[in-house]
Amino acid sequence: MRVVVALVAVAACACAVTTSSAQAASNARFGIQDDAWLEDGPGKISDRVRAIKQLGLSVVRITLHWDDTEPSPGRYDWRRADRLLGALHRQGLAPVVTLWGTPDWASANGLPNAPPTRGSDFQRFARAVAQRFPYVRYWLIWNEPNKAQWLNPVSPSAYVTRLLNPGYAGIKAANPLAKVGGGVTAPRGGRGGMASVTFLRGMARAHARLDAYAHNPYPIYPGDTPYTGGCTCNVITMASLSRLVKLVGAAWPHARIWLTEYAYQTKPPDPYGVSYSLQARYIGEAARKVLTTPKVDMLIQYLYRDEPQISGWQSGLETVKGKAKPSMAAMMLPLAQVSRRGNRTTIWGQVRPGNSAREYGLQEWSGTRWVTIGGLRETSARGYLLRVLDVPRGTALRLWYPSGGVASPTLVVR
Repeated sequence: MRVVVALVAVAACACAVTTSSAQAASNARFGIQDDAWLEDGPGKISDRVRAIKQLGLSVVRITLHWDDTEPSPGRYDWRRADRLLGALHRQGLAPVVTLWGTPDWASANGLPNAPPTRGSDFQRFARAVAQRFPYVRYWLIWNEPNKAQWLNPVSPSAYVTRLLNPGYAGIKAANPLAKVGGGVTAPRGGRGGMASVTFLRGMARAHARLDAYAHNPYPIYPGDTPYTGGCTCNVITMASLSRLVKLVGAAWPHARIWLTEYAYQTKPPDPYGVSYSLQARYIGEAARKVLTTPKVDMLIQYLYRDEPQISGWQSGLETVKGKAKPSMAAMMLPLAQVSRRGNRTTIWGQVRPGNSAREYGLQEWSGTRWVTIGGLRETSARGYLLRVLDVPRGTALRLWYPSGGVASPTLVVR
């Protein structure tokens, strides 16, 4: 991440710069979720939060466990929530708070993945949390309720009537300005679960109340990319994002869309993962897709650091030993090939750190050194750039951020 190279500004051919298209990009926010690393990772929590902020991310998803926070009716333990949410708030990062885990005293079967017997208990808890943290504007009700491991039994009706709608009412009573996301669905339900499209339609029939529909559009088929793959079945991945937009628009015309978990596992160590270079490339492509898809307001990367157990997730920006993958720089400087016609290649990118137009260089590998194409330029006010270059297939490009002394991973023109 801290690779510094010599900046060589050399006049080269740049066919066009399309700043108006860059400025027309949506205001989607990008973030990360890794509760274990944020809570117990190396160093101080303030250092870990600062590391997220230095990537240019603006939201951090956190799970707040109802069963731990309210171990008995009306008795709250806010210590964990105060520590995590306070650390994010002090450094200007917006928490996206997931409420999950039914206490045994409220649970239909005594387990945290069961719906509460009474929705009023969850409504009261949601109101208490929103009153405690008035600066939290993004809330999620449950996690992947279409999978039995998170909600059992899997039932869109029970989810809506005992969790989502009571939670929505409780949060809005405490903070009318807050936004509440419902669904938070996995692409497919697995054993005992329900496919995301089926669950969404069930929520609509149950008259779900929400400001945004949240979904975790993970790749689940071999060869899935942000733009290719997927299926015409009841499963929605990033490749079929346009279908989610249509379904949500039909059910809740004014609702926005939040993509609350998304990632590619890497090989090594996961035997079914993608290469480090593909993980980095897909980060850029996913960002570009989100910014050009109507109503999508948020994309959250799952994991900062790989989980140590191979049965877990190895989708982090760094290895379990703390070594940065190329995706770390890609998260700060996403870069993607948009189109190609002849040698005319359209390249999109973003410089995420900062709050105004940033100076950048788009560089080409000459065979001996990196050469800045057309000199240093400025991004749009939100850090975007869109360039049309006259370069052959196989050209190696990268985005250079001189102020941070950081370069993106190499993008090879296809």
